Amino acid sequence: MTGVSRFLGGNLAARLAANPAIDRVLGVDTVPPSRDMLRRMGRAEFVRADIRNPLIAKVISGAGVDTVVHAALSAGPGSSGGRTAMKEMNVIGTMQLLAACQKSERVRRVVLKSTTAVYGSGSRDPALFDESMTPKDLPTGGYAKDAAEIEGYLRGFARRRPDVTTTVLRFCNYVGPRIETVLTRYFALPVVPTILGFDPRLQFLHEEDALAVLERGAVEEHPGVYNVAADGVLMLSQAVRRAGRVQVTVPAPLVGPVGRFLRGARVVDYSPEQMRFLNFGRVVDTTRLKERFGFHPRWTTVQAFDDYVRGRALRPVLGAERIQAAERTVLQAARMLH
Repeated sequence: MTGVSRFLGGNLAARLAANPAIDRVLGVDTVPPSRDMLRRMGRAEFVRADIRNPLIAKVISGAGVDTVVHAALSAGPGSSGGRTAMKEMNVIGTMQLLAACQKSERVRRVVLKSTTAVYGSGSRDPALFDESMTPKDLPTGGYAKDAAEIEGYLRGFARRRPDVTTTVLRFCNYVGPRIETVLTRYFALPVVPTILGFDPRLQFLHEEDALAVLERGAVEEHPGVYNVAADGVLMLSQAVRRAGRVQVTVPAPLVGPVGRFLRGARVVDYSPEQMRFLNFGRVVDTTRLKERFGFHPRWTTVQAFDDYVRGRALRPVLGAERIQAAERTVLQAARMLH
């Protein structure tokens, strides 16, 4: 299990360690989990190792690992030490990890935590992306490009090792009372900047559903690629209102400077691909998840988002009447501009 110093990796290791049918759980990361996380991980063993180093092969072969869950992909350059370090960890690290799996005769299952960002976000997107579709415009950088490359490496690995079950889980954006992501920090801002003239459709997945899907992928045979998202959608403007935030629409030419300012101030780690997502949104089809994988999320998109709002104790910045008045003012200004 890679990435155990983060929320999903550490909590998944804890769940697997609590399963008596699993003999041994090894959690790998470059930094140790928090003391609280280590305590909750129970009998899971932590190994401080860098998957970019070929020595990871010794960890896998020495421990007789039969299942590898790769959950260490990073989406934020700021938290990874910059874009170069992020790409090295994501891409080079995955290459070394798969090379180690290929050498090991004991490995029988590889699960990759990927992202629906591989579909991109654009004005020509379909209403729903299913797993057979490719983006109209291929990702040119960032997390989405890394994820697309990594999925390609895993397909190559599957051809070389057809005896190994490979599972790709393309997650949409997570929300919940405990998990920290770019979007959870974005919706916690008192004033939420949005792009003038755009109100994208958003899909979310509750953190507990994300853990349940990863756990099932780790202990059961589910070869293939699966979109993982909750039912239903929220418009960005609806999400802002449900969080009790104040929405401020920003003209498109000012989006870049505003994003750079917030990133420089360490408020929200915006990236160009995340800005495109907040411009056009993205919705995926989950039929295969339900019918083949056999998983039905407990929370809908709306329920997951509302649980995030309750769990973070987000209080309305302004009363409902003042928010509505502010929205009317913004709409009037937008009409004047057009």
